Amino acid sequence: MSSITDHPRTTARTATEHPGSTTPATERDAVQVKVTNLDKTFRRHKESVQVLRNVTVEVADGELLVLLGPSGCGKTTLLRCLVGLEKPDAGSIELGGRTVVDAGAGVFVQPNRRDVGMVFQHYALWPHMKVAANVAYPLKSRGLKDDLRGNRVEEVLKLVQCDHLADRYPPELSGGQQQRVSLARALAPRPALLLLDEPLSNLDALLRIELRAQLRLLHRQLKFTGVYVTHDQEEALALGTRVAVMRAGQFEQIGAPQDVYRRPATEYVADFLGARNRVEVTVTGDGEAIVANQPLRDLVRPGIAGRYSMHFRDEDLTLRESGSTAPDGGRHWLTGATVREVLPGGDHAEHVVILGGHTLFVDIPNADRQLPPDSSVEIGIDPARTLCYDADGALVEGWRHVA
Repeated sequence: MSSITDHPRTTARTATEHPGSTTPATERDAVQVKVTNLDKTFRRHKESVQVLRNVTVEVADGELLVLLGPSGCGKTTLLRCLVGLEKPDAGSIELGGRTVVDAGAGVFVQPNRRDVGMVFQHYALWPHMKVAANVAYPLKSRGLKDDLRGNRVEEVLKLVQCDHLADRYPPELSGGQQQRVSLARALAPRPALLLLDEPLSNLDALLRIELRAQLRLLHRQLKFTGVYVTHDQEEALALGTRVAVMRAGQFEQIGAPQDVYRRPATEYVADFLGARNRVEVTVTGDGEAIVANQPLRDLVRPGIAGRYSMHFRDEDLTLRESGSTAPDGGRHWLTGATVREVLPGGDHAEHVVILGGHTLFVDIPNADRQLPPDSSVEIGIDPARTLCYDADGALVEGWRHVA
């Protein structure tokens, strides 16, 4: 019996793209998915909403591309275009070198002829069929013989740790078990492309983490090519070979997870990936930075006078009591801030701080002393963990002062 892991796959590419690129396919593994200039507009009565705008992207064989963005950004519509549940108004889609959509030429291959597996948010299991029958259904529809079908069902159920549930019905399973079975059903035919539409969003927090780890392990074992949709930043960063952040039907940035996280190409990406603390900065000709009406020297290099925005993650800011003589620790300190509220967590406390009209969030470990509401404090910023953006919202490189 051949194993599902014997299915040939090329190891996923790990090179980092330039932020904001749409991933041309030069010097890559074989391209499994190619989307070119895709447009989609939904029309109802006299209203129309364009949800995809000239989208172009490629996915290499063995790669898991995560589409990340808020509701309404177009990520699920793009997924539905890939599987064939939506028909684009313009553009083309190739799967494994085969054109399945070409709006200009009138080409549209039906979903059942695309060799695509799909895992839905709401499981989509047939309640009247046992687990084994659910998993076997796509194999039966492809004409696989009974003995091979049984072997494959057993194999994929073991992969997702659900082989002991083969004779149960979906309503008898927990949400996590149902989603594992849904994944097994999608993997069973060894599709050329696996699509996952927010498969963990209905599960509780601990179960999401558990299944996230299992999905990552399965991808490493099977090296399947996949496109994964989520609005959860941690999920995207944990699972993706690359992460594609979407905004209003377009890609804002595509890159390796840590590159997108550490070097968000735009303010939108920075805010969406957690660098939500924002202050406006005016830089004078001699390099003095005016932050919240306070001059800071040796923060910004000379020669980039103008107005900018600086973004900080909650965990990259720190607090100390006003007038403290504690060592600076390489930070620049902003004075005149006030703690408005403290939100305790398990191993940390979120401090809501007001500074010159700005509301900032500072994450302090519980091992450190919490500062109670109404405390007068100073906010420490670490230049190495500060993001700077110009008036157009684009990342500014090389802005920091170098001693």
